[in-house]
Amino acid sequence: MNHWKKQLISLISACLILPVASISAATQESNEVESLVPIREMAEKNGAEVSWQQKTGDITITKNEITIVVKVGEQQAMVNGQAVSLNHPVQLIKGVSLIDVAFLTEALKEAPEDIFMTLVSEGKAEEAAKYVHTSMSGVLSPALLSQLWTSLEGQNGKITSKPLAKRVENNTVHRNVTYTFKTELTSLSITVRMNPNGLVDDLHIAAATPDVYQTPSYDVPSAYTEQAITIGHGELALPGTLTLPKGEGAFPVVILVHGSGPSNQDAAIGGAKPFRDLAVGLASQGIAVLRYDKVTYEHTYKVASQPKFTLKQESVDQVADAIQLLQKNPQIDSTAIYVAGHSQGGFVMPLIIEEDKQDDIAGAILLAAPSSSFVDALTEQQDELVDRVKQLGLDTQNIKLQADFYKNAAAIVKDPKYSVDHLPDSFPLGAAYWWYEQRDYVPSVLAKEQNTPMLIMQGENDVQVSMKQFQDWKSALQSHTNVTYKSYPKVNHILSSYDGISIGTEYTQPSNVSQDIIDDIAKWVLGSE
Repeated sequence: MNHWKKQLISLISACLILPVASISAATQESNEVESLVPIREMAEKNGAEVSWQQKTGDITITKNEITIVVKVGEQQAMVNGQAVSLNHPVQLIKGVSLIDVAFLTEALKEAPEDIFMTLVSEGKAEEAAKYVHTSMSGVLSPALLSQLWTSLEGQNGKITSKPLAKRVENNTVHRNVTYTFKTELTSLSITVRMNPNGLVDDLHIAAATPDVYQTPSYDVPSAYTEQAITIGHGELALPGTLTLPKGEGAFPVVILVHGSGPSNQDAAIGGAKPFRDLAVGLASQGIAVLRYDKVTYEHTYKVASQPKFTLKQESVDQVADAIQLLQKNPQIDSTAIYVAGHSQGGFVMPLIIEEDKQDDIAGAILLAAPSSSFVDALTEQQDELVDRVKQLGLDTQNIKLQADFYKNAAAIVKDPKYSVDHLPDSFPLGAAYWWYEQRDYVPSVLAKEQNTPMLIMQGENDVQVSMKQFQDWKSALQSHTNVTYKSYPKVNHILSSYDGISIGTEYTQPSNVSQDIIDDIAKWVLGSE
């Protein structure tokens, strides 16, 4: 065979055998390039704007409430602050930045909650209502939605900008999308609660406050695990967390019941998260803790739309659901289920015990719990606040006006001409039925008839529930031999130790539940006290 023929055969053989990997790589590179599109061109087609920071190399793509930040060479994007992996790194070819087309198309797709918020802010209530689930259409109606933005601005000043931030959090009930707005007077957080079908199921509106909470020294993450759970079922199901000690059960458990007002499962207020502190502190000592979002927090508008919503529905019914859930858990000692109520949660404790027909509750823990009727506790609270402000040498004028407002409201509640069947035409404290339905309920009187072991704990520096309420518990239950009392000289209403005279302003600062309270609950539950 001629020399040139041998060379030709060798070259053909090499082409058939050697470059397979090279061909594959070339094909892969070709496919990768085909799946990439120019960022600016694609973004602008989708109604977005693009900016580039020369100093950091960040490419920022914005569209309404969507903010995407990418960088050439990186295979990750930040979408509204959350990291998202890309199929291919962002590339720079011939001076043009390229990104995965599927990612950018999906990321710039307007979410239904964004469309809903835009329509509400623009006063397009009929259009916004189309994004509301049918079960809520009578609550988040076009009439309500048409007034919502105007009402918010009337109370908080004109909303001066588009959302400053958007945060997405999922729980076992809702996908919660929280928008933070700046107003002329304050900042607002509007949370749109989306159901699994991507429709608006509720709203929650509150002042936007920075999260300055700091974990306590007794939080030992290696000592426990946490599980997402659901309390109850149906339209008022609640998301929660079961904090379990590490190791083999079965463990005793404490169910936490909220105080007044809408609160999340941490009972977060200012710089404090007392329920989280109780959960991690007790779990670190071998006690499981179940906490959940309050029904008025997770289902704000659903509840507000019920004119005859009761104290029992707000704070009692969920405990029975929690007990049923715990009894099915092999890691829980079903003979050692305890319930701890803070403030209003302690106030309703005798009602919780009354509902416990099977005697499933091994013991009750009352934390800063009023012993009198709710309206009497409210009146006393106002006098206590005025007195403490005076002790601090501060101006009492506005506090006295506030006290007079609540005292006048209390007088309306006590007026015998009104009842659940004859409510006042106008009532200054929200839903009148709630107040009249439990007007004559006095927890210490009902507790006299019960025999469930109790641990009653009170901060001596509490401006909201005074030591008088604590002493009244002692007087009412003096014949009960299974009740333990503990008071703490510096502890305020949110169960943290505070050196000054508490008037509630310190709640904004980082604080934690007192270690002494954690220890005393653990000793009592574990039977060492």
